Amino acid sequence: MFTTKNIGDSGEEIAANYLIGKGYEIIERNFRTNVGEIDIIAVHDGFIVFVEVKTRLNDKFGYGADAVGFHKRNKINQVACQYIAKRRLYNQSIRFDVIEVYTEDKRIEHIENAFDSYMRY
Repeated sequence: MFTTKNIGDSGEEIAANYLIGKGYEIIERNFRTNVGEIDIIAVHDGFIVFVEVKTRLNDKFGYGADAVGFHKRNKINQVACQYIAKRRLYNQSIRFDVIEVYTEDKRIEHIENAFDSYMRY
């Protein structure tokens, strides 16, 4: 039986493998705090990349990135701040990406710099 969590976990696995294939080093998955979670944290080209993965059957009812609105971006920013502080990774270049995984047609869309940061440590 497929659940939303199964579908999401599957999409995150697909996204992680996609990133590895593009030369990203995955340093953390499903980093959780009391505020929320970041699906994938990776390093690539000198950036710490915080990745939100959105998995859908298809884009018939909208794109996955459309679900990353103001409140979701705000939570991701807050969790990223906590990650940076916990790992003492100050003064690092960071980026926020969104990966859309469409399972029906086996398509991946990688949106680099999907939104801006307002880091506050």
